Amino acid sequence: MSRTTFDQLLEAGCHFGHLKRKWNPAMAPYIFMERNGIHIIDLHKTVAKIDEAAEALKQIAKSGKRILFVSTKKQAKDIVAEKAAAVNMPYVTERWPGGMLTNFPTIRKAVKKMANIDKLTADGTFSNLSKREILQISRQRAKLEKNFGSIADLTRLPAALFIVDVMKEHIAVKEAHRLDIPVFGIVDTNSDPNSVDHVIPANDDAKQSIEVILDACCAAIAEGLEERKAEKVDQEAKEVEEKAPRKRTTRARKEKSEEGVEAESATTPETEEAPKAE
Repeated sequence: MSRTTFDQLLEAGCHFGHLKRKWNPAMAPYIFMERNGIHIIDLHKTVAKIDEAAEALKQIAKSGKRILFVSTKKQAKDIVAEKAAAVNMPYVTERWPGGMLTNFPTIRKAVKKMANIDKLTADGTFSNLSKREILQISRQRAKLEKNFGSIADLTRLPAALFIVDVMKEHIAVKEAHRLDIPVFGIVDTNSDPNSVDHVIPANDDAKQSIEVILDACCAAIAEGLEERKAEKVDQEAKEVEEKAPRKRTTRARKEKSEEGVEAESATTPETEEAPKAE
């Protein structure tokens, strides 16, 4: 069963591409026709590609790995932040920090700096500082939160990137390629689909279009996480069951040996004292 339908995507305006003169010829296989100078995307292919991408994302989530969502364009920021946070995945919706992937240790240092400031606040060190110092540190903390708050729990490189508008986020795409990190992307008619591992041909400007695709993909991620959780519970239950027979066997052996000792003491006749000679 498909995660989206042709009608759903049509209603959300996923079929509207860019002007014909702005197109990328590599997108030709995903274009259905041209109307009034605008390319129309083949939604049958979009439905199939969403299913493919969703299944791959589900498997990544099921394996316990992280998917980084990226979109710094105004109309997609809030949607991406909301959907990624709902499935507990990291996201970048402010400026893409150069070297975010290729220079990951430096990015981690910035995140740790944020944690250190929080520690100072918690242990009361802040109260000993002057007003000016407190103001400077607070501003620094706010700036770090804005840029790195959403990736604070990303302790290692993500297993995949999900990008809205691969043309705008070309730096993120390049960094992912350099590190062989697979890229999932909503690709419009003006973008190059060859730069993306899992292409979702659709309108990457309309809010509704972005939302309907993210809904399907995040639902798949949520399923993967649930299946992982269920497998963990089953594994724990199995381990408990395996340990239980061992305990029962040990207890049975102990009881058996105790019974043996009791039986032996019951059958051994008590030695009568010999009558004393008068």
